Amino acid sequence: MIPLYKVEWTEDDVRAVAQIIRRGMYWTGGKENIQFEKEISRYLDRRHGLAFNSGTSALTALLLAYDITGPWDEVIVPAFTYPATVDSVRFAGATPVFADIEEETYGLDIDYVEKRINAKTKAVIAVHIYGLPCNIVELRDLVDRHELLLIEDAAEALGAESLGVKCGAYGDGAILSFAGNKIVTTGEGGMVLTYSLDIKKKLVEIRKKHNWCLSTIQAAIGLTQFNKLDMFLATRRQNAHYLSNQLNSIGKISLPHLPEGSTHNYQFYTIRIPEVRDQLKEYLENKGISTKIYFPALYPLPVSKEVASQVLTLPMYPGLKEEEMDYIAEAVREFVEI
Repeated sequence: MIPLYKVEWTEDDVRAVAQIIRRGMYWTGGKENIQFEKEISRYLDRRHGLAFNSGTSALTALLLAYDITGPWDEVIVPAFTYPATVDSVRFAGATPVFADIEEETYGLDIDYVEKRINAKTKAVIAVHIYGLPCNIVELRDLVDRHELLLIEDAAEALGAESLGVKCGAYGDGAILSFAGNKIVTTGEGGMVLTYSLDIKKKLVEIRKKHNWCLSTIQAAIGLTQFNKLDMFLATRRQNAHYLSNQLNSIGKISLPHLPEGSTHNYQFYTIRIPEVRDQLKEYLENKGISTKIYFPALYPLPVSKEVASQVLTLPMYPGLKEEEMDYIAEAVREFVEI
């Protein structure tokens, strides 16, 4: 059985947790929390980072901090994204407005977004799907012209870059996720990144009010995991390149695309195959290869609906062996040639 992902850990992760447990105090609110926030915010060149118990609570808190909390407050979101992006808008009390995506990066379509902007629009949430940067530079320009907030949902994009700038550093605020399938994981967790001290102060109060804190044990794991980020990224990219080479000669499927000027972190390795995606998924599962459909279309807009009907995520993680990738590629080839 080849799983969709495996958490990569070393003994320093174990030691970090054991140290917290053995000291018998500060299992929450310890110095590791502050250090974890500093390390991530420094990496993304943000002034402030605040850890939360999930990416969903982090995004919800960020919207609350900006007082985007009423049904009259509209937030433009992609129709193709992880549902939590939209749920967070609703949790904050605001109204999500769906916009279609473009096919190169699966990010928001600029023209579609502009058509959705009106007097009620308060913010645009740009999502970097699969660890591939969306067209964030163009979105930044559009949002600035209309004097709106740009929020980056970089839950899947730690370490990815667009034009030399890391995902999570373009928006007025950004969020990350440290869920179990993420490149750096704390089991569950998230973080808000901001340049604003006022927003940070509001976030501290919101986090306390809703009990959305990250435990010190999780922060300690986050630190040791983050220390391995460069290795994680390099190995994922190496594996993705190898798998793409093995799949490249197979017809009918489209491989992950990388626009010029972007770097992918390969949080997910997602292919597209029209018409027979579900049959391919079943075939691979019967061969012992885990797959998943990320994501359904949350609103039936044309490109979002088409992409959602074709995408299939294959296994990808640093420990994936070449012989396993050969096996995956051969299984895909067998299916296509049936």
